[in-house]
Amino acid sequence: MLGKNYQSDSLIRLFMCGDVMIGRGIDQILPHPGSPTLSEPYIKDAAEYVRLAEALNGSIQKPVSFSYIWGDALEEFARKRPDVKIINLETCITKNDEPWPDKEIRYRMSPENTPCLAVAGVNCCALANNHILDWGYRGMIETLETLDKAGIKHVGAGKDVAEAEAPATLKLTRKSDVVVFAFGLQSSGIPQSWAATANTPGVNLLKDISSMQVGRIKAKIARFKAPKTVVVASIHWGANWGLRGSRRRAYLCTSAN
Repeated sequence: MLGKNYQSDSLIRLFMCGDVMIGRGIDQILPHPGSPTLSEPYIKDAAEYVRLAEALNGSIQKPVSFSYIWGDALEEFARKRPDVKIINLETCITKNDEPWPDKEIRYRMSPENTPCLAVAGVNCCALANNHILDWGYRGMIETLETLDKAGIKHVGAGKDVAEAEAPATLKLTRKSDVVVFAFGLQSSGIPQSWAATANTPGVNLLKDISSMQVGRIKAKIARFKAPKTVVVASIHWGANWGLRGSRRRAYLCTSAN
């Protein structure tokens, strides 16, 4: 909700989702699977994930539809009717076979399977995470270009630091614009070498979350705050798994009212 002075027809619904991984076995059951070869310590063939799922839940008739992977979520979308859907996409969309060196877990999906995002009505993908460069700069650039062709906004990664830091603007008819920023922290597994620079592609990587850094983020966001504008800041941080749980995704929302 934008504020107490807004009319009901000005209210917006935001769907904000954490890590979305559509590689491995998911890519293998979709209509256009890419290479199943994995470099993981224990499983070397993505089809093994499909076999494990079938052993637990029964046979999967492949290929499945692009909507299949969302299960009951599509019914919930139809019922709640969110105006904007934002996800953290933790999967490269690429056919590049040259992986980032010295990384065990790498995710990718065939570009031809991108309609699986469109069928769910995904509006924006946050890419400032620890998997967007799994398949090198070529894999990341192909991901950006594929999302552009699909008409899906992306934020948090780019061909240089200016593009990686730039927000995505989602315009809503008769409602507020939604401006999305995405930031990543090394604590989530993003190598320092993945940080975008003036001359190299990469992610919008924060050095820390000190008060000075927070002040810089606040100043950037302030430039985009305006009447009837909602700003969303997506932050990828914290260790994965663990006995005490983990915090990998935070969405902060603010408006000018």
